[in-house]
Amino acid sequence: MGRQHWKGSVLMAPVPPALVTCGSSEKPNILTVAWTGIVCTHPPVTYISVRPSRYSYPILLERGEFVINLPTSAMAKTVDLCGMKTGAEVNKARVCGLTLIPSETVAAPSIEECPVSLECRVTETKALGSHTMFLAEVTAVSVDERFMDSKGKLNLQQAGLLAYAHGEYFALGRKCGDFGFSVRRRKKHST
Repeated sequence: MGRQHWKGSVLMAPVPPALVTCGSSEKPNILTVAWTGIVCTHPPVTYISVRPSRYSYPILLERGEFVINLPTSAMAKTVDLCGMKTGAEVNKARVCGLTLIPSETVAAPSIEECPVSLECRVTETKALGSHTMFLAEVTAVSVDERFMDSKGKLNLQQAGLLAYAHGEYFALGRKCGDFGFSVRRRKKHST
């Protein structure tokens, strides 16, 4: 078997189908965004890409902040609904039974049911065609303590995060290594 060659497309997989909250506690909205990722470590910079036709788009432009909430695989139906329905017609938090909680550094609320929430302040917007990219500094991260070990290390394998690839949702699998394990020297056992 050989390889097929297709025209350029957005087939980069998997990606996190994030539940992005924007607005305020009094008037919040949730949208599903699969076009997100990390841009820089120091300072911590992320991005989301949003279509200008989305209900959240003017909210993001006006408020200049949002929260990226990483959902679990058990939340796949919620993630899908938040991407299919518009906040102009539906209170997604109420319909999905999500608990919105105050964030530490931004007015946009976080989602309590998500194991990780990244609070973000927009630093730049860039129109790129079908989507506008919102570059943002990560101003705070909140993590569900159930996924912290006794040494304070985050164990996301236990969280069962959701992934998205080519129009389908997947549960992330088992851990198969950690950063640097391919070059780390093994400890010699004393005999």
